[in-house]
Amino acid sequence: MTDGLPDSLIPYDEIVQEALRAVVGRVLGSVQEAGALPGEHHFYITFKTQGPGVDIPKRLIERFPDEMTIVIQNRYWDLIVDDERFSVGLSFNQVPSKLVIPYSAITGFHDPAVNFELRFQALEGPDDGPEAHDAAENDGPIATPVEDGSNVVSVDFKRKK
Repeated sequence: MTDGLPDSLIPYDEIVQEALRAVVGRVLGSVQEAGALPGEHHFYITFKTQGPGVDIPKRLIERFPDEMTIVIQNRYWDLIVDDERFSVGLSFNQVPSKLVIPYSAITGFHDPAVNFELRFQALEGPDDGPEAHDAAENDGPIATPVEDGSNVVSVDFKRKK
C-alpha cells in the first residue's frame, strides 16, 4: 500500500478550467441575446494578449504584451459569442477596435456588481498556475473609467484579507 495518491489518468484540472470558461461564454451569450447588460452588471475580462487565437490590434499587443483587461459595460458593440470565443467592439483612446478572444486565453472574469469572480490558470505550461508574478503594465490600483472614450481600466483583482 502506498502513502501517496496515485497520479490521475483523467485531467480533472483541465476539465474544470474548461467548464468554468464555458460559464463566461454562457454569460456573454445571454448578454448577446438580450442586446444589453442587465441591471448594473458589467464585466472585467483579463486575457493573454498573445494567446492562441487572440486577434487584437497590434498597437494593443505592443502596449500590453502579456495580459490586458477589458471592460464590457456601457460602450461596446457587435458582441458575437460562440462556443470557442467571443468578439466585441471597444474603443481605446477614442479609436474603435474589434477584439476576438478565445475563452482559452481568458485568465480572469469579474462582475463587480454582484462580486462574482473567476480566475483561470494560464494555458502556457503544465506547471503554470496562479502564483505571484511581476506587475504587468496594466496592473495597478482600481480605477474608474475616464470619459475620454476609452473602455480600458487597470484593475487589481487581489482581495485584501
